[in-house]
Amino acid sequence: MATLKVLNHPPSPSEDAEQLHKAFSGWGTNEQLIIDILAYRSAPQRNSIRKAYKEAYGEDLLKSLEKELTSDFERIVLLFTLDPAERDVCLANQCTSKSSSSNWIFMEIACTRSAHALLDVKRAYHARYKKSLEEDVAHHTTGDYRKLLFPLVSVLRYEGDEVNMSLAKSEAKILNEKIKDKQYNDDELIRIISTRSKAQLNATFNHYNSSFGNAITKDLKADPGDEFLKLLRAAIKCLTTPEQYFEKVIRLAINQMGSDEKALTRVVATRAEVDMVRIKEAYQKRNSVSLEQAIAGDTSGDYKRMLLALIGAGDI
Repeated sequence: MATLKVLNHPPSPSEDAEQLHKAFSGWGTNEQLIIDILAYRSAPQRNSIRKAYKEAYGEDLLKSLEKELTSDFERIVLLFTLDPAERDVCLANQCTSKSSSSNWIFMEIACTRSAHALLDVKRAYHARYKKSLEEDVAHHTTGDYRKLLFPLVSVLRYEGDEVNMSLAKSEAKILNEKIKDKQYNDDELIRIISTRSKAQLNATFNHYNSSFGNAITKDLKADPGDEFLKLLRAAIKCLTTPEQYFEKVIRLAINQMGSDEKALTRVVATRAEVDMVRIKEAYQKRNSVSLEQAIAGDTSGDYKRMLLALIGAGDI
């Protein structure tokens, strides 16, 4: 499902570190060399390169990259070079600035990472900031958003395939009753969505659809302008069909006036090693154009080349 093309026999970390140092030397930065190395190494390999670079040159590779790169290219390279847990810590901490996308990024991290990955993020967050991720989510969200997001980041979901069909039937009924009564922030509704395994939720939502005639996400569109309902629907999508959620994020990022490079960068950097193949398939199906073509038409220069490399397209 990953689109990252890792070399079968890459150079040693020390050799890669040396080449990166050369890319920073002289009159100009060799951006293509940076792409050729970092866009074709796995997370463990990138970590090893950073360690080798630090040992050889006495500086964190990220600091060197910050000095040499600019704009959207700098952001995608820095974000992708980070270890996945460290990357999510960076994204989550940026949410404390109370930007308009904060609730959505907290939700993405909570709902699309595995239980093991989310635990790694929370440990890394605690180690770096000397406080818990839950603490910052509680502090930087309000009202219904906090009521939903806090349990989402707090719970460690079971990841097995076992499903209790009787429970799925009873909880589908509970969800339908709460939604009909417009009790969207009800404790029971949030408990079901924030605690059940993804397999159990799929069974519950399938039963909801067959029993009540609509997908739960459709019934949650009763008030299209309600931002909390949008987030709740997005959380359900992230938990059940994350490729559809991320396809929409990319589509909106590309299609809006001026483009949203931060959103595009975030999705590509975080999903290239996870499920970008499925996201590309969803994008092609929804838009009748390939993601490669869309990115090539909307971006330019080194930023475009890095994005295309990460989604497995090379240069177009």
